Amino acid sequence: MDRSVRQSSRTWSLKARLTLLYTCAAAIILVAAGTYLYWTSVGNFRREDDRFLVQKIHVLRQILREAPHNPEALEEEVRWEGGQQFSQYYARVLDTTRHTVEESPGMSSLLPAGLFPSPVALDRDPRGSLLRRLPDGRVYLLMAAWAGANHRRWLLQVALGITHEDAAISDYGRKLVLALLVAVLLSAAAGHTIASRGLRPLDEITRAAERVTAAQLHERVGPARWPRELVTLARAFDSMLERLEGSFERLSRFSADLAHELRTPVNTLMGEAEVALARARTPQEYREVVESSLEEYARLARMIDGLFFLARAENQQAPLKPVMLDARAELDAVRDYYEAMAEEQGVALVCSGTARLFADPDLFRRAVSNLISNALRYTPSGGRITISSEELLAATIVAVTDTGAGIPPENLPRIFDRFYRADPSRSEPSEGSGLGLSIVKAIVELHGGSCSAQSTPCEGTTISLCFPRLTPVGRES
Repeated sequence: MDRSVRQSSRTWSLKARLTLLYTCAAAIILVAAGTYLYWTSVGNFRREDDRFLVQKIHVLRQILREAPHNPEALEEEVRWEGGQQFSQYYARVLDTTRHTVEESPGMSSLLPAGLFPSPVALDRDPRGSLLRRLPDGRVYLLMAAWAGANHRRWLLQVALGITHEDAAISDYGRKLVLALLVAVLLSAAAGHTIASRGLRPLDEITRAAERVTAAQLHERVGPARWPRELVTLARAFDSMLERLEGSFERLSRFSADLAHELRTPVNTLMGEAEVALARARTPQEYREVVESSLEEYARLARMIDGLFFLARAENQQAPLKPVMLDARAELDAVRDYYEAMAEEQGVALVCSGTARLFADPDLFRRAVSNLISNALRYTPSGGRITISSEELLAATIVAVTDTGAGIPPENLPRIFDRFYRADPSRSEPSEGSGLGLSIVKAIVELHGGSCSAQSTPCEGTTISLCFPRLTPVGRES
């Protein structure tokens, strides 16, 4: 299996990732909350138990301080008070020789004196108890402190059984863990549901995208009905479809136009060849056939050269060597080249304006030559062609204006398309290849500029070239 296929099979879906992230976040929050509740409850129980034991130590200290020679009060507190609360509280009083003065019944066998922690000083209260688990499973909190009166001292040991409390806390912890597990599972299910609902618009966009084919490029996703986060994606997708539809239409037209343009010279060449071979010809007749074929060959060569230039220009591969030019001098040179042709057709060819621009000299002259050639083709005798240049703040404008037949408004947006001619008579042979204005547009765009056209039927046409004053975007070869 290919590595990319294996990697894609291991890639988690967006829905799975969102579910996992939501579950992890919920689990962290739930565990943190559960841990806080558990330790808060345990801490509250321990503080209450410690407070109870500290209170008992205060009572024993008070009895020994106020009535050290009254054994009845001490006995009542130790034996009878210690026997309350289901015999969970125990107390012991020892003298300095560690001899038992008084203790709760059964305490000596259950909780020997050696199990208790070190006693705190006479003037201090215990800050915490010691937890002991006996071998039989019972749990006790132990606390020890010194007591004294009239230079006598006693060791106090108190204990509180918390076996039932410890069992309740353990049961609470188990139930809490179970509740957390159930909550995490429910969070995973909720996360999956939320992710599915949240990603449903993406599934709908995917289905809309799957409906787009070469024959269905008019389909649009539309930004109106999507969530705010997907509006940008929907607009970008629709923009891409519009560009694809436009490119596909232009490609279809270009293919049809190319086939049409190639068919005419090829049919002409084949017809002349068939006629020449139909019977024996004189050398002069063969020469005329070859000369006629050369004209068609030249037309094909110009067409192929133009297509090759356009292909390189679209891929930014056309050589570009821009320099600072005197636009008026360049326009005069091109005008001089077409002067004789214009006089022969009875058309006045004039230049006006002065400007400088940053452009490739050869490509600039080619663009202007294409415009003048195109204008001469459609300007009748007695007409006028004006080539003007104007230097603005951010760009230089070069315009070619003729007094020809003009272009209908519905055809004006397409005059820069390849092989497009405003003349509907496409079957008649023409000196042009239908690529002149397309080449002009490609040259100007190589320099980072733009083209525009204005025309009034029966009055004339103006085509303007805008060259920016900045460095052009093309690459030098």
